[in-house]
Amino acid sequence: MGVEFGLLGEVTARVDGRAVDLGPVRQRCVLAALAVDVGRVVSVDRLVERVWAPAVPRRGAATLHSYVSRLRRVLAVADTVDIVHRSGGYALVVDQPEPAVDLHRFRDLCARSGADDVALLTEALGLWRGEPLTGLTGEWAEAERVRLRQEQLSAEHDLVDARLRAGEGGELVVELSARTARYPSDERVAGQYLLALHRAGRSADALEHYERLRERLAEQLGTDPGAPLRELHRRIVAADPALSGPTPSDPTWPGPPGGRAAEPVAVPRQLPAAPQHFTGRDRELAALTTALDDAAAGRTVVISAIAGTGGIGKTWLALHWAHRHADRFPDGQLFVDLRGFSPDSAPMDPAVVVRGFLHALGVEPARLPVDAHAQTALFRSLVADKRVLIVADNAADAGQVGPLLPGGASCTVLVTSRSRLAGLTAGHGAHHVPLDVLSDDEARALLSARLGAGRVRAEPAAVAELIRLCGGFPLALGIVAARAHTRLDQPMATLAEELRDLGLGALDDDDPTASLPAVLSWSYRALPPDQATAFALLGMATGPDIDLPAVAGLTGLSPRETMTVLRGLEQASLLTRDNRGRYHMHDLIRSYATTTARRELTEQAREAGLRRLLDFYTHTAYAAARLLHPDRPPIRLDPPVPGVRPHPLPDVPAAMAWFDAEYPNLLAAQHTATTHHWHHAVWQLAWTLGTFYQRRGHLYDQLAGWRTGLAAAAHLPDPATRVVAHRHLGLAYTNLRRHEEAIGHLREAIALAEHHQDLLQQAETHRVLAGAFELSGDDRKALDHSIRALDLFRALARPVGEADALNDVGWYAARMGEYETAREHCEAALALYHRHQDPAGEAASLDSLGYIAHHTGHHAEAIRHYQQALALYRRHDNTYFAADALADLGHPHAALGRPEEARAVWREALELYRAQGRDADVERVQRQLDALDGQGDSGATD
Repeated sequence: MGVEFGLLGEVTARVDGRAVDLGPVRQRCVLAALAVDVGRVVSVDRLVERVWAPAVPRRGAATLHSYVSRLRRVLAVADTVDIVHRSGGYALVVDQPEPAVDLHRFRDLCARSGADDVALLTEALGLWRGEPLTGLTGEWAEAERVRLRQEQLSAEHDLVDARLRAGEGGELVVELSARTARYPSDERVAGQYLLALHRAGRSADALEHYERLRERLAEQLGTDPGAPLRELHRRIVAADPALSGPTPSDPTWPGPPGGRAAEPVAVPRQLPAAPQHFTGRDRELAALTTALDDAAAGRTVVISAIAGTGGIGKTWLALHWAHRHADRFPDGQLFVDLRGFSPDSAPMDPAVVVRGFLHALGVEPARLPVDAHAQTALFRSLVADKRVLIVADNAADAGQVGPLLPGGASCTVLVTSRSRLAGLTAGHGAHHVPLDVLSDDEARALLSARLGAGRVRAEPAAVAELIRLCGGFPLALGIVAARAHTRLDQPMATLAEELRDLGLGALDDDDPTASLPAVLSWSYRALPPDQATAFALLGMATGPDIDLPAVAGLTGLSPRETMTVLRGLEQASLLTRDNRGRYHMHDLIRSYATTTARRELTEQAREAGLRRLLDFYTHTAYAAARLLHPDRPPIRLDPPVPGVRPHPLPDVPAAMAWFDAEYPNLLAAQHTATTHHWHHAVWQLAWTLGTFYQRRGHLYDQLAGWRTGLAAAAHLPDPATRVVAHRHLGLAYTNLRRHEEAIGHLREAIALAEHHQDLLQQAETHRVLAGAFELSGDDRKALDHSIRALDLFRALARPVGEADALNDVGWYAARMGEYETAREHCEAALALYHRHQDPAGEAASLDSLGYIAHHTGHHAEAIRHYQQALALYRRHDNTYFAADALADLGHPHAALGRPEEARAVWREALELYRAQGRDADVERVQRQLDALDGQGDSGATD
């Protein structure tokens, strides 16, 4: 049943559209105080202060408890909301806060808008129904109303800016006239009003209003208008034509820059290597440079769309130009192959591309917003004022590119596509750069660069025929040149005769699919048998690229033989290798290779190649996963098929590097296994990726991978596979805070494990279920499940699992205030961890013991425990938990009257939290520092 809370007007609650009675004013005030901080614990003391200050009754806490009990009964009819008691206070828990609480929906819409989306800002402001928290009295309600009204006003200002950027003007005059009357000294409002008047043809009125404001500021504050407003006034006086259209995002515009995100911490350099032997394209290069220069002079974003048929050299041109002008983009270069016309995969989802760009810009996976629109807004905020080049290669259509376009005016976007992308030209003012075949002179220069000028001059007639037969297509010319280079003893006339016999003259047609297969078949026929077979198999390989060990697995050749084959294909221009040593095929070449595999190889040979490749990926990934998490219960794999040599990985850094490089291929391998109904491989690949999903924060891929894994497990005879799949799917849902689905799958895993009397799976699942209940706000159930896990691990004689569960029990008991029980279990966990040489576990249990000691008044002991945990975290380069230990360490220092020590560790924690993008922790620690400073040296408590 759906529930909605209204705060932006009278405080209300509606269940399935029907209003419910929230009781007296004080009771409604309790609900409002919790709803403002939905999902977070509000301490009892703070709630009492919010409801009754300044006249707090003697039994305020008891009365508060009574109000909460009544509210829980009122809200019990809705199954998506609850008021839960947590350590020290209460929290309003709602499945989806943004749609349920109008205030949080308002903030979400404003954040997603990036201060530049008219529709979202209009929708956000439409949620207001008058003064917020109408009907509530008291100091907190009054202060909160003032703060919320400021948020509303800021959104109203953002909406006017957005409408001005969209080109409006005269339509805003009446609204802005009233607003300037309310805020006569606000320079932001004044700038908006001046621009609206100017666009309405009332420039004289705009200049008069500026003079009145200047005089008012001089009289009241003794100052002049700020530089942005003065510059806007100058441009109105000069009748700057740029002010008549959408407002440029430049320093002279008095509105705020469009973005609220933190500065990026990385400068990406994603351009692939510059192409060798680049020839011609002078006109197109000049057009791209002119567009960039014009944009810089006019302070507008430049978007250039290079369009042409496949094999025409679009990427070749884009990369050459990008490398030539890379110095003009000091804040980085982003590159993505959108695979818009890939023969073996669907075009890339723009949301996936945006997540990749955010990672390249230094955004930690844990900091990524959940909503795709919010991710796009964050990307645009990060690059809004930066000089970044974005190269989007091989786009399917304008819709695929739109979410990748920055909102500011300082970036440059270079798009290549086989389509003309009219939508980009019409909707975003993109510069259309059509790419045709090379001229005869350019084609001759290309052959001279590849083969040497002397050889080309020696046979002008043969070279002329080769150029004619290739039709000016760079790809075809490259293949011809590669073949000629390997036949130094043959005259060019022989090559021309062979091309003529194969019918390559059809390349004069604009459609390369009618002729390029002839060129590719000619190249394929010239290959030795081992290279021809490898070429066909590579057309079937999963993923966007491949490395030498994987090719060896695909072909069944030795590493030495594989290297020889790959070198031959690279020399024949059928394969390219990047600076990481990974191999790629052009879309058209790969399409031809796939067709060749179906035509030349038997079904048995094709299936055997794919089986070898999947075996290679599965066994190497399994070894990598065991390095990352050696205590994880292993699974059984059949030996690899003959010809497969898993890639050796010596240590954890090597395992992580391999996963990083092969991650897209592993996802593609699981998809291939799914389409072939190879259920064991589907499930095993999901298992091998489990730890990597967690460490890298690939939460959505984790969810998709285990959904597929669960479907595959339904076809497998071992019931443990279904238990593991349900457990990992429950963990994936837990990570995404989708508690109902998480707990449903985890309970299914428990039921299956109990039915099959699998005690180990029961124990592992109870631990995950405990974590799910903790995140959903139910510490009691979390404690119950951790106790059951402990009993099972003990029965199984699994000491590391027992230590994990002991620490879990101690932690949940401590959160509930049961400190003696907590200390006993955490000390036992510490001893077990130490005995079995598990430093990560030791650090976790020391951290728990520090929490217990501090909350029982043993502050010196707490400091010792936290410092020991911190040392272990630092020794193993675990900055994530080191930040938490530092934040915790400040509390006992403050309690012992050591404000300088507390301030030092909290400042260090604050810097780590900021670097990790943990905004909520940043706010929490900053509040602690502010409180410490406000108390002088009298101490601070948590």
